[in-house]
Amino acid sequence: MANTSSRTLRLLSLLQTHRFWSGPELAGRLEVSERTLRRDVERLRELGYPVDSVRGVEGGYQLGAGATMPPLTVEEDEAIAMVVALNGAAQLTAGDLSQASVSALSKVVQVLPPRLRRRAEALRAVTDDSPFAQAPAVHADVLASVAQAIRDTERVRFTYEARGGASAGAQVRRHVEPHRLVTVGRRWYLLAYDLDRQDWRSFRLDRLTDPLGTRARFRPREVPGGDAAAYVRKGLSRREIGTAVTALVDASAAKVEARIGRWATVTAVDAQRCRIQMEGRQAHWAVFGLGVLEAPFTIEEAPVEVHELLRRWGEHFTAAGNPAGPAARG
Repeated sequence: MANTSSRTLRLLSLLQTHRFWSGPELAGRLEVSERTLRRDVERLRELGYPVDSVRGVEGGYQLGAGATMPPLTVEEDEAIAMVVALNGAAQLTAGDLSQASVSALSKVVQVLPPRLRRRAEALRAVTDDSPFAQAPAVHADVLASVAQAIRDTERVRFTYEARGGASAGAQVRRHVEPHRLVTVGRRWYLLAYDLDRQDWRSFRLDRLTDPLGTRARFRPREVPGGDAAAYVRKGLSRREIGTAVTALVDASAAKVEARIGRWATVTAVDAQRCRIQMEGRQAHWAVFGLGVLEAPFTIEEAPVEVHELLRRWGEHFTAAGNPAGPAARG
């Protein structure tokens, strides 16, 4: 017979299926007497798990609704932050990661104290998401396997779908030393040292399948430039980036970082100015990012379409902000 602690965990695992267990059936699964089962149920109740019981010939046990763990002890702002973060993850990811986020969100909401649960459910009920684009699907097992290999400094092999050139769509095997996971826009990338090509490479996780640890450890290498995220952004192909913009902004790096730090590399020039580098698949994104700055800027490098968009948008905004414009006269 298992010790008390492991048996209690096993009992909790069975009850978390939320089915109704008869006393004899549950005792049989745990290989204990019904008297011992009753003591184990009481122990779970003392830990905060509401276990419902029914007496009599058809009696048994079932875990109370919404109880997969004791009520979370969190402040109101922490509870709201969890709901917002998980809801955002569900909207910004795709595939089983999105489903897992929805599932986790439901579980978190269920175990919140009643007052916070009502507030969290209200927030979910009145919030609609309107993403600009669908995120490529990344499988949770791929993300978890790669993250563990990075943490354990373990070399991995995986299958990768090539894009572009004569080998487009081909499935190739890669052998790498994984270094960091990086998000750019709505996509996940693995920055790794490719052992076959003896060079650094970035791999899109939605094109990566069957990651397999080799049990071979490695000593982490230094990323060129020392910044994994910057290296991945710089190394993305022109076909994938589409538009690259460099601008000098008349605002502090801290202010600009707070506004567009997720989409741009910000470098301080002095206390009042900074330089930004943005990359995206469409010129509209770059112009939108420049508009969000709400500060004077000078374009240092950008494709012609960015300059054209800035001119057109500037005309539209100027006309819209002029009380004597066409709209006002009409």
